Amino acid sequence: MAQYRVTVDTGGTFSDFVYVNDDTRTITVAKVASTPDDPSRAILAGIELLVAQGIAPGDIAYFCHGTTVGTNALLEGKGVRTGLLVTKGFRGIYEVAEQSRPHGPAIFDILYDRPAMLVPASRTGEVAERVAFDGEVLVPLDEEALRETLRELRDQDVKSIAVCLLFAFVAPQHERRVRAIIAEEIPGCSVSLSSEIVPQIREFYRLSTTVINAYLQPILARYIENLDGRLREAGIATPQKFIMQSNGGMSTFPASAKKAVATVLSGPAGGIMASVQACRTTGYQNLVTFDMGGTSCDVALIKDGAPSVSNRGKVEGRDVALPMIDINTVSAGGGTLSHVDRFGELVVGPHSAGAVPGPACYMRGGTEPTITDCNLVLGYLSPDNFLGGRMPLDVGLAGKAVETAVARPLGMTVTEAAEGIVRIINVKMQEAVKAISTMRGHDLRDFMLLAFGGAGPLHACRIAADLGMAGVIVPLYPGVYSAMGLVMSDVKHDYIRSRLTALARADDAGVNAVFAELEGQARAELFDEQFEAEQIAIEHALDMRYAGQGHEIHVALPNREVAAADAQVFRDVFEAEYRRQFERHIPGAAIEIMSWVVVATTGTTPPAKLGAAKSIAATKPTGERTVFDTKLGKQISVPVYDRTHLHPGMTIKGPCLIVEAGTSTYASPSFDVSVDSGAALVLTAR
Repeated sequence: MAQYRVTVDTGGTFSDFVYVNDDTRTITVAKVASTPDDPSRAILAGIELLVAQGIAPGDIAYFCHGTTVGTNALLEGKGVRTGLLVTKGFRGIYEVAEQSRPHGPAIFDILYDRPAMLVPASRTGEVAERVAFDGEVLVPLDEEALRETLRELRDQDVKSIAVCLLFAFVAPQHERRVRAIIAEEIPGCSVSLSSEIVPQIREFYRLSTTVINAYLQPILARYIENLDGRLREAGIATPQKFIMQSNGGMSTFPASAKKAVATVLSGPAGGIMASVQACRTTGYQNLVTFDMGGTSCDVALIKDGAPSVSNRGKVEGRDVALPMIDINTVSAGGGTLSHVDRFGELVVGPHSAGAVPGPACYMRGGTEPTITDCNLVLGYLSPDNFLGGRMPLDVGLAGKAVETAVARPLGMTVTEAAEGIVRIINVKMQEAVKAISTMRGHDLRDFMLLAFGGAGPLHACRIAADLGMAGVIVPLYPGVYSAMGLVMSDVKHDYIRSRLTALARADDAGVNAVFAELEGQARAELFDEQFEAEQIAIEHALDMRYAGQGHEIHVALPNREVAAADAQVFRDVFEAEYRRQFERHIPGAAIEIMSWVVVATTGTTPPAKLGAAKSIAATKPTGERTVFDTKLGKQISVPVYDRTHLHPGMTIKGPCLIVEAGTSTYASPSFDVSVDSGAALVLTAR
């Protein structure tokens, strides 16, 4: 029997599935309503759809999941009760943080307040110990005092403890001993060590990342254990079960359960990996990804075929010092709610109707207007063809919600109110695009907007036109594109070790020794995860800076042993990267190595061959629909095309609607549509 790969991306409104037959490479997709109270229920429902087609559960040989369990717990403040242990005298690191406001609008916000600490001072304990910057033990660990502190935390009913001791990234022995004592004093308590989560320089970022991991780890571990158990009960016993990580790679179930903080961007990362593949198939190397789903909108920038990856970022204002794809998320999705506030102003977002009750048109009890309701009122969605006709929509309920909450209070028609709501949400999403492009020096005229998600292709033309972008690409299977990216991803682990070293004093033996240690760790962990040596690929890199600078840049290195003559090579590649980022360098200035980096990947999946859509060579529209064009400011009649009837080489003059099971694409009057060789829709302005 053929074996299948199953991937699922759990969103706030829908869970998206991709099923791949490994023998025929046939791809089928599905959407299932999400179950926020227990996401695994929706996952089992999606698997049952495949089983209903006659596929035995034992034939599912691969499973990958993009999850928002950790993300939602962090955003909603629903992590576990967490304690923190720091070196004596450094209790204030977490509270003081960066001592400054973040860049951007917060600088000018007189009401700005930092996110609340996940661990208050009352649950922060000091550990009598001290390690010097070079690893020398200056003060031995006082175990008896530690036990007293742990008993106090136990009395406060902590479920997880973050341990972040000074210079533990150089000498981790004290942190490891602390973990052993915690196991004795508070059996069953989860423990996160900074020397294992993020063994690198900069105390606050290391501490913040470790605290987030401790806050989320029991929740994600419990979820993964429950999901794994339910999959096994359903007959899916394959060891190849993975969770998507924020760095664009996958991790096994056990590894993900230990390092929950690495999954905070698990969901949207899948879409970025699929977009990298789109660069190869479409020929466009500069893309802005635009993933508009039911709850949020995620945008990211791909330059020269590679996504922007940062070694440090923020999630809802909280610092995470781990490699992650640079994704900007705003509360703008099909389920985003609208209302008129007490000052008579129209407010769109940030709250969402979610999967329950969902938009008013879903007929599940929702009464407030959402973006989906507005798109239905404006004619962009078909009440009879949503999700391929499997989910009818009620236009009357959508119109009533818009009229009651917005149109009547503002003295507008329902159409005017719906158009105003869509206009506002478009501006919010345009600002998200600017934040990762023009505000960082990129010219949007050089970029195509890659639109996907259930709502992205509907809004893409207006956003691209307003921002002056080169055009829009709508790939195959846009409604489940993040799940499609999970098919194209590999297992990926990052290993980092901070050793502040002047480049002039770095000898080849010392550099090779650190890389060898990290590479050994990478191979050992991947062997434990049942991967073979020939599957493992290793990449080396250094984080470097000019001496005295407050930031470093990531520099990729050749994958070979370092020779004595490589000091000049390191300088050359560093300065080349420095010039690329800042258009200048400092000849002759001293350079420092901050951290050694090893990235280990495994080829678990062959590249996905999406191919072209099935064609019956029909060139005529299947019907017409009246829509309200926001650019023209009036209703117009547009032809409707079924995407499954389009074939490579075809061109269509806008305006038009192109419908498919997971989404609809609107080409405004100033755009033309062509179908490329891979069956992607390419929309360009005349």
